[in-house]
Amino acid sequence: MLTTVRESPLQARYAPRGPLDLRVTVGSLQRGPGDPTQALAGGVIWRAVRTPDGVATLALSQLADGSVRTAAWGPGRERAIAQVPALCGAGDDVDEFDASHHPLIAEAHRRHPGLRLTRTDAPFEALAQAVIEQKVTVRQAFGAWRRLVAGFGERAPGPSPRALFAPPPAEAWRRIPSWAWHRAGLEPPQARTLVRAAARGASLERALATAPSGDARGAVLTSLPGVGPWTAAETRIRAFGDPDAVSVGDFHLAHHVGSALAGSRTDDDGMLALLEPWRGQRQRVIRLILAAGVVEPRRGPRLHVEDHRAR
Repeated sequence: MLTTVRESPLQARYAPRGPLDLRVTVGSLQRGPGDPTQALAGGVIWRAVRTPDGVATLALSQLADGSVRTAAWGPGRERAIAQVPALCGAGDDVDEFDASHHPLIAEAHRRHPGLRLTRTDAPFEALAQAVIEQKVTVRQAFGAWRRLVAGFGERAPGPSPRALFAPPPAEAWRRIPSWAWHRAGLEPPQARTLVRAAARGASLERALATAPSGDARGAVLTSLPGVGPWTAAETRIRAFGDPDAVSVGDFHLAHHVGSALAGSRTDDDGMLALLEPWRGQRQRVIRLILAAGVVEPRRGPRLHVEDHRAR
């Protein structure tokens, strides 16, 4: 139930149907501590969002009774408020999830009842993030996202604890000059992929909105040059809260799943076999594994990041 109070800023209170861990659910969208689109301060999650009505800043905080207090500023504030239930996992159905196939998953499900799969319904933004995160370290990806959004996004309104920026619309990604991609630390193949996708931005979002299933959305995404199964899965997870998407090709994920479910590292085929009992809910199982903190131990020195940009 979402009850809206007509004030400036626009305020609302969302009461979820079941347990909700706001930080775990919506916090998963933040791309590092310097993310220009999202910040956590004093128990409040702040998000800068782009809507068809314009940019908005959204603030979310969870009350003692489990409900979520929200406030939004800017021309897109009504749509930002309307998106809150989806952000909080209102469309994420856990009733049919059977955690009993493995004791670790059963225990993680018991210990994290408020874990929900969020969805932004902003597929191009999710695609841009995923493309930027292709085949680089987390540090490099988050740095590139920060530089590009802060440089070419739109300053969000409202009293956020630090300056927040809504990501550029698709047509603005097309106009980013080549030197800016390089200065942000992005490789030419990633930049070309984003520019080509941006050229189809409107039609791409329509196709994704009308696709009948997660697999159909994956097929739409992988039809784009430079977008493979990993990028498509990451986009589906963030934009649509896809409970079955699996990021095949991830550098660490298969090893984490293997360590959690079989006690040893595995490859992508082995990961898919281990996850098969939960087909339809495989992303949820992955999130539970990560929430439980079961990851493969590091086996070597941390990768040194070389920066070839002009100083």
